Amino acid sequence: MSIPCELRTSRLLLRWWRSDDRAAFARLNADPRVMEFFPKALSREESDAVANRIEAHFQQHGYGLWAVEIPGVTHFAGFIGLAIPRFEAHFTPCIEIGWRLAAETWNRGYATEGARAVLDFAFLHLGADEIVSFTVPANVRSRRVMEKIGMTHNPADDFDHPALPEGHSLRRHVLYRLKKP
Repeated sequence: MSIPCELRTSRLLLRWWRSDDRAAFARLNADPRVMEFFPKALSREESDAVANRIEAHFQQHGYGLWAVEIPGVTHFAGFIGLAIPRFEAHFTPCIEIGWRLAAETWNRGYATEGARAVLDFAFLHLGADEIVSFTVPANVRSRRVMEKIGMTHNPADDFDHPALPEGHSLRRHVLYRLKKP
């Protein structure tokens, strides 16, 4: 079975990255609103390093964090997709669904719409049995998306993110899961 290089919804095109996405991605990663629940906003070099990892993930796995294009609105709104976390925790190895969208595109249902298409892809094309997602407890916007796409939270699954030092205000994370229907 071939893996599609893009996913379409009624309003979104989720596609592989292009070199001209990087400047918009750097602006998104420098926005304190977008990066509120991350350790810090990213410099252009740090943002490009993230884009390099995203592209390498696609090369290695055939899927990843797709660039989000909103036809008629913007050529690059951020990403929605799948990744294999690079750390060890009680729920790894796993496939994580995630999103990061420009603040000006929030509250329009784009994250939910794109995430639903990505879940369909994960279960139908990848044959995944379960998809996870995680964030800090205070990130109610992302948690709301997780709930809208059918994911459930069990407080017993919550964990301290190993990439953040002990005592860091963002270390504690909530884990959401969705089993294959």
